This record gives sequence, C-alpha cells and structure tokens, in this order.
Amino acid sequence: MSRLNWIRLLAFVLAICSLLGGRCSGAAIPTDNKEDPSDVGNEACARCHASIYESYRQTAMAHASGPATENLIAGEFLHKKSGVQYRIYKEDAKVWLSFERPGDPLVRGKRELLYFVGQGRRGRTYLFSVDGFVFESPVNWYSDRNMWDMAPAFGDVSEAPMNLPALTSCLDCHVSGIRPPIQGTENRYEMPVFAYSGVACERCHGPGVAHVNGGAVVNPAKLAPDRRDAICMQCHVEGNVAIERQGKHLYEFRPGDDLSDYVRYYVRADETGTGLRAASQFEALAQSKCKKKSGDAMSCMSCHDPHQSPSPKERIAFYRGKCLACHGVGFGEKHNPNQPDCTKCHMPANLSVDVAHTEVTDHRIPRRPAVGPAVGGFPAPMLPPTPRLVPFPASAAAHEDLRDKALAWEAMAESGSEAAAKPAEQLLRKALIESPNDPSLLAAMGYVEQMHGHLSDSRELYQRALARDPTLVDAATNLGVLEANRGNLREAVVLWEGAFQRGPGKSSVGMNLARALCGTGQIDKARDTTQRVLQFNPDLEVAKKLLSGLNATPPKCGK
Repeated sequence: MSRLNWIRLLAFVLAICSLLGGRCSGAAIPTDNKEDPSDVGNEACARCHASIYESYRQTAMAHASGPATENLIAGEFLHKKSGVQYRIYKEDAKVWLSFERPGDPLVRGKRELLYFVGQGRRGRTYLFSVDGFVFESPVNWYSDRNMWDMAPAFGDVSEAPMNLPALTSCLDCHVSGIRPPIQGTENRYEMPVFAYSGVACERCHGPGVAHVNGGAVVNPAKLAPDRRDAICMQCHVEGNVAIERQGKHLYEFRPGDDLSDYVRYYVRADETGTGLRAASQFEALAQSKCKKKSGDAMSCMSCHDPHQSPSPKERIAFYRGKCLACHGVGFGEKHNPNQPDCTKCHMPANLSVDVAHTEVTDHRIPRRPAVGPAVGGFPAPMLPPTPRLVPFPASAAAHEDLRDKALAWEAMAESGSEAAAKPAEQLLRKALIESPNDPSLLAAMGYVEQMHGHLSDSRELYQRALARDPTLVDAATNLGVLEANRGNLREAVVLWEGAFQRGPGKSSVGMNLARALCGTGQIDKARDTTQRVLQFNPDLEVAKKLLSGLNATPPKCGK
C-alpha cells in the first residue's frame, strides 16, 4: 500500500476542512459519558459575561458544528459520473443520508447523520458512524453556489465513496471538547465525538474550570505576540505541509502554549501565481505590506473582534474604520472617496484553489488585486528545479530540526513533487543518524528504500518502526506487501489483519487481506473480510467482484 494514497486522502480531508469556515455556540452535546473536567462550556461564562456571550452567539463561529438535526440543510444531488443519487433528509426525528444508483440493487443504502460541521457561510458537511468509526459525508453543501456537490477531490469518482475518515485535524477547528481517537485508530471515537457544539470560549481563553473557581484565565491580547498569534494560527494557517511533533497532536494545544511544540507548518517559498487556499488567512496576512510594516503590533484582532461580527449593514463602515485607524481619516478622504468599501478593492473574494465552489477573502491586502504572489510564496519568474520548503512562521528551531524538516520534504515528495524526492531522502538519512529510533522517520525511510527496490533494507526499517509504534498502519500495510511478495502470506495476513481492524475504512488494506486469506485457503474469512470492506465502502467494484468470485463454486480469489 503506497503511503502516497494516504497523503492524498489527508489532502482531501484538509480541503473539506477548509471549506467549512465556521466556528462556536458551546451548546452541550447530550451524553451520559463523563466530559473533560477542564471544559465548562459557554453557559458558565455567561453568568459573568452576559453581553459578550449574547454577541458571540450571533457570530459565524457560534454555529460551526452541532447535532445533525439542528438547522438541517436538506436536499438531493445526482452525481452524473457515478450515477449515484444522494439525499439528505429528516425522518422520525433523525437525519439520514441515502444513496442509490438507479437500476443497480447492490448500490443502495443509508447512513444516520449524527453531526454537522460548518456553519453554512461557506459550506457544510455531515458526519456518520459505522461501528464507532466516524466518516464525513461524500457530498457537501456549498453556500457560495447554493448547491450540493461531491466533497473536494471526489468530483471525478465513478463510485460512491463512503469511507472518508473524520480526522481530528479537521474536526478540532469546528468543535469543542473533542475526544481523541481511540488508541491505534485515526477516526474511531467514543461518543459523543465532542462535548460542545462549535468552538467554545475555552478555545481562545484556555480551560475554564480554574476561572470559574476564581482563578485566572488566558487573555490573548496580553500574551506575547507569538503565543497570541498561535491561538488564531491553530485553525487559520494551513501551509503546504503540516508535521505534528513527535508524540504530540494539534488537538492538545491550549491557549498560551507554543504552537510549534505541537505542529510545524512548512510552505513553498518559490510558488508563483495568485491562488489562495481556503484556510490560508494567516499565511496571506503575513505577506501583506500592512503586516510587514506593522510587525507584531498587528494581529488578526486588529481587524476582527472575536466576540462579535458586524451585521451586513455595519460591515463596510466597520472594516473601513479598521483601515483608517492606521491610515488616517485624511487618507480616506483623498483615496477613492466615492468607494467606502476598502475591502472591495484591497481584500477581494476569489475562488479557492483547493476547494471547489468556494470563495476566500484575500488577506494579502494587495494594493492592486490582480498582482500578488501565491500564499506561501514570493514572486518568481518560474519554479526552480528544486523547490524551497521553509517553516512558517520563520523559526530558527524549525530550520534546524532535521526530523520535522525531513518528514515535510518526504510529504512533498509523496504528494507528487518529483523534485522533492532527492532532498527528502538526504534529509531522512541525516535525521535518522540524529534520531535512530523515531518510528515516523523509520517508516518514511522504509518507504524510500521500498521505492528504490532495496527490499531487505525496507523490511528491516518497517520492522523497527513497528517495534516502536505498532499502530503505524502504513508501515504495517507496506511490510505486509513485502512479506506477501516473499511468499510469507501468513505473516502478511497478521500485519494486514491488525491494520484493517484499526482502520476498516481503508479498503485497499481489506482487499489485500481478503486476497491473502483466499490464497491461504481461508475462504470463509476471505468472504467475511470482503463483506467488511463493503460495509464501509459499499460501491467498491473490486470488492463486489471478489465477493462474487468467493461465492462461486469453486471459489475464485482473483488477482
């Protein structure tokens, strides 16, 4: 199983996350499970901060997520290329996603939708669960075009993709009190997945239990600039690559922490063009002359009040006032006095380059809207033969950290940049000298050696990686391929069984396992595994063909 497939899948998920541009009401999700005692929810804050609580409830962030039954956007959508008809509807106090291909009785089913993500200003998607594994709906609502369509990057599929995992990297920016995935899995959660709808006060102010009991709470405006900015960056910076630090996860970040202790972002410093990613506001702002001249004095809060949003009638005057606070009233009287909307010329909305049907505001604040570098890049006549990948924000520690830099370059290489392959390999070899027991580095180097055909070296590296982290699905999957090619089908079965148990939505792993079981004469297990694949991915053609062969007399394993 190529790690490239998982990199691409993650890109799909991040693109969906970018689409869903909302945030937080803090309403508690009903549950019998014990919630994190450090989370108190917005209602506790309302006792002393009633006016802020009421104004915040009206913001886009106040409606970022919640139960699927809340503010349902119902509808139907026919995906022409696959011929699958989708329908989102409410029935018997529950919300459902149905799918069917007319004339094909094998492709017909429905999933109960549990949550929505995205307040609807840009778009919305819904989440469902199969055996505790949580997935995103394959169809999204796109508000800018007032239409339903496939999730990003699924427009050309010829099947009904029902196995897009709901990852914390996306969910954490839209919910509060998120539960981490069950150990060893990427998308299996205890229910409810999150304690509060949207992003509650604690996302910016830190755990509230101490404050409720009379202690201090984080005031972002009083933090050091890098810690202040980190609070916005946790959801409004994307980069070309994001690498979680060893043993850390972004959802563990708390206001006041150093964000780079949890994740490091890298951007290409040689990109050209005018494209904007849907979740690139902080990267874009860093390129603006406003930010470069103002330095740390300027932050997201210079223009945005996180506690309230201006109404449509107030919007033009509100943001004009923000511009004139720096440029002066006299400048506003002289510069285009007949156009009071500064954002119309200097922060225009353009289509996102990574999410279809979605517009984003240009936070580069260009003097001339048609001119400007791509987010994460600087003007250049053409891309050089070797890309330049640099940490964002610029950091000496990130520059010197071989582990994160090597994994970032490797991710670039696996996402399709052939020019990144050589520097990725060089950095991986150096990083392994420095950190010889890092499982992520070992697995990455194992894949490089596998691609070179150095199968013995690759096998050893995967084994070392799994000895230190048995939950690495990619390493187990790839090692299983090596063992199968050596004729060790039973060892391959053991590896794939573990990987498929932790990620039954990974259809290719299940198909490898089913074929191996068939090849070792375990027909009943092969049949059960194929049915398990179809439980999570019911329109997978290769699985349907294999199941038909397994049900034949005599059974056929296929290729």
